[in-house]
Amino acid sequence: MVNGNISEGKRMVKDMQKLLLRAFNSECDELIDKVKYNNFDLANKRMVKSCEAISKLGRIMGVAITNQYFSLKREELCLALEYRQKKQMEKEEQKEIRARLREEAKLQEEIKEARKKIQKERTHYQNALNAIDNQLATANKANAEILLEKRQEIVNKLVDIDKSMKIIDYREANVRAGYVYVISNIGSFGENIYKIGMTRRLEPMDRIYELSVASVPFNFDVHAMIFSDDAPALEAALHRAFESRKLNMVNTRREFFNVTLDEIEAEVKKNFDKTVEFTRFAPAEQYRESLKIKENIK
Repeated sequence: MVNGNISEGKRMVKDMQKLLLRAFNSECDELIDKVKYNNFDLANKRMVKSCEAISKLGRIMGVAITNQYFSLKREELCLALEYRQKKQMEKEEQKEIRARLREEAKLQEEIKEARKKIQKERTHYQNALNAIDNQLATANKANAEILLEKRQEIVNKLVDIDKSMKIIDYREANVRAGYVYVISNIGSFGENIYKIGMTRRLEPMDRIYELSVASVPFNFDVHAMIFSDDAPALEAALHRAFESRKLNMVNTRREFFNVTLDEIEAEVKKNFDKTVEFTRFAPAEQYRESLKIKENIK
């Protein structure tokens, strides 16, 4: 009773219920709003403590958070974390798609430029061949031998040009053809940390250069550059083999692994080709020069 009035007492209890519930919900909403992978355990503990504190404050009036309601709030916390992780995964997927589209656009530009260059060379040597054929029509025996020798050289050049054009046609038609690369960056990541990736670029070293200037202090060193008719399959096989050795276990699209070069080489030869050559030593020129400079400064 409040002031001898039972109705006023009931009203006070209801108001206390609303007040304590609002306080608990407010704390829970703040935790749920800010939950992340690295603070989930702390958020869960704070939610438990909040529940215990609210129940303690309402003990005299018989007010407490029920186990069922607390379980629902904790489930909401878990769902919020799962949602944020899914959103981050979606963000990474979109980022990867944009990166693939940029790579594809660069490949198409490279193919276009390569066709243009090859066609120009073909026209040049075809004109030269026509000119020699015209000269052969009126040349004497001595000059004819020299011209025939030059003619054969031009024909060989045209054969090489046709081969180059067929390679360009093949690369454009086969969307799975490309290079799987194994690179390291000792100065940035330390020993036995390798990035295993893939590129469809005609000149794969252009991709390595882009990675070297993308927010890392030193350039990458190439240990293997493997051309494959099915580069995605080879890359996927290597990633599966070293799944448990990834540096980033949360974002599975990061391609860095804590393995030895011997292990990578063995897996490549198992899945692809036993003749693939690996470069053991990583020059890491800028990193090693930086160490020498620091020693001289001391």
